[in-house]
Amino acid sequence: MNEQEKIEEILFNQDHSERWKYDELLAMDADMYTMLGTDSTKTERNRVKKISRKIYQAIKSLNCTISEGKNISEANRLGQSFMSTMDGK
Repeated sequence: MNEQEKIEEILFNQDHSERWKYDELLAMDADMYTMLGTDSTKTERNRVKKISRKIYQAIKSLNCTISEGKNISEANRLGQSFMSTMDGK
């Protein structure tokens, strides 16, 4: 199972809470960065960064589910913050 499939499996899992989904996505992100080392190639680092962006977008999409189109939730701001930090803004 590739990373995109793992992200989708977490997102569409109906057996767990939204909080569990956030935790799993962030743990997945942390694991990927933990496995990078000083010997990692630029290609490997770029791949992790690309997947990380997908994880942050998934977190941001969860926020929309929570807010149901009403107010922007704290989690939405968290997802947006991750994206902004990644973009260097």
